[in-house]
Amino acid sequence: MANSGFEAIHLTDIPEPDYKKQEDDPDWHAVRIHFGIRSFGANAYTAREAGGRLSEPHSESEDSGTRHEELFLVVTGHATFTVDGEEVDAPAGTLVFVRDPDLVRSAVAREAGTTLICFGGTPGEAFEVSPWERKYDRAAAP
Repeated sequence: MANSGFEAIHLTDIPEPDYKKQEDDPDWHAVRIHFGIRSFGANAYTAREAGGRLSEPHSESEDSGTRHEELFLVVTGHATFTVDGEEVDAPAGTLVFVRDPDLVRSAVAREAGTTLICFGGTPGEAFEVSPWERKYDRAAAP
């Protein structure tokens, strides 16, 4: 459902961008790209099986080319995060906020169908699309 001021869509109806998907990649729900969000980053990922990767190990300084803070929300299922070497048990409803962009973080599903939503941005700065995401977003490409 959409009109000029808002849009509503089920997460699973957001199409994946055209990219070379690897066998162990989660299903990518490109939330920011779908809605054309320009003020913050937003993506969702669903693991097809237990043990599936939801978020690859990365920092938001070395690996992404940004200084984003990230907020992760486990929407369905159950995940395990690893942040700076520390494991975090994260059943549905758990929020994990990674304030320090230098910390390496990742997440794996403990249950099939686990879905994770990620939000990000750099404090005090206008949002800029991450370089890795820009190549899939025709509207954000330079």
